[in-house]
Amino acid sequence: MKTVQLKKTASSTWEYLSENISLKKPLVLVFGNRYLLEDESILDEVKALFADGEFVFGSSAGDITSQYVDDESVTITAIEFEKSYYEIKTANVLTDSEKTDSFLTGKNLINQFPVTGLKHIFVVSEGSFINGSQLTQGMNAAVDNNILITGALCGDAARFEKTIASYNELPKSGEIVAIGLYGESLNVSFSINGGWTPFGPERVVTRSKANILYELDDQPALDLYKKYLGEKSKELPAAALLYPLKVKSSNEKQSIVRTILNINEEDNSMVLAGDILENSRVQLMMTNVDNIVDASEEAASNALEFQEKEPDLAILVSCIGRKLVLDQRVEEEVEEVIEVVGKHTTICGLYSYGEIAPFRGEQNCQLHNQTMTITLISE
Repeated sequence: MKTVQLKKTASSTWEYLSENISLKKPLVLVFGNRYLLEDESILDEVKALFADGEFVFGSSAGDITSQYVDDESVTITAIEFEKSYYEIKTANVLTDSEKTDSFLTGKNLINQFPVTGLKHIFVVSEGSFINGSQLTQGMNAAVDNNILITGALCGDAARFEKTIASYNELPKSGEIVAIGLYGESLNVSFSINGGWTPFGPERVVTRSKANILYELDDQPALDLYKKYLGEKSKELPAAALLYPLKVKSSNEKQSIVRTILNINEEDNSMVLAGDILENSRVQLMMTNVDNIVDASEEAASNALEFQEKEPDLAILVSCIGRKLVLDQRVEEEVEEVIEVVGKHTTICGLYSYGEIAPFRGEQNCQLHNQTMTITLISE
């Protein structure tokens, strides 16, 4: 595997972060600031750099390389697979007939892939309209839980206004891009970790619909949440990113962390990043910088256990909530990953509105929040 990385900001031209080498038919991942990706020249610019490339765009809440974590840039990671190959499929939740059904969107998207030789699927999904829980369930149904799927919901800094993605066209709203990796020589492993700690009493979800939480213990959910936040409730909905919910439903083996994306003062409800079932048990969570950094190191170590050699590529997807906690120390969690996987591994990725991966030791993917999700790839 060969890789080339570049970066640009609004005030700079493309800067090589790696050696400028020639690549054949590369997969070109373009992650970055939503405003910069909306520039109508962006597609022509990346095509000029990699004439025979296949281009996948995704907006981020910060793009990741071994040198930088940056909110105000666009990063290109171009990958030439020397012993394997890839296919790319797309769907759009705003234009497809199944736009109101995220389960069918996910299932139909993955069903487009030929199954022979398929090793892994990496998904770059819009993060504004999709129900990520239903999307992952649909994708699992398509592969019968026997193909590893990881990925990200795109971000838009802490604005939560609009997310965009695309394949070989200008980035747009509603787009979901899936990259299928093929070949016997491929070795793909993953891990996730959070580092968040529950606190306060456990509550029962007594009224919810899809990803909207209305009542906890028969009381308005938003009122209870504000009570626990105290003075910080004045900073909602932004403050909610620092205090997600631990959710344990009766039909799941493990707890999932759910970020609160928005609030509705009229009906005292909260909009979560994924489904929350009635009769689930929830608890507030919090963390600190050291816990987040340690969790990223552990995720890298767990993923590396399944690699026979130093991986060629590490795709990091970390949640915007973690980034807000880390603040000026945001690069520390990336540095811990590099320390584990090796300095010769190409690091790329993004801060997201949701992470897609199975739990460790499982095969079916889930939507996660507030985790560091690491996908390691080698040939």
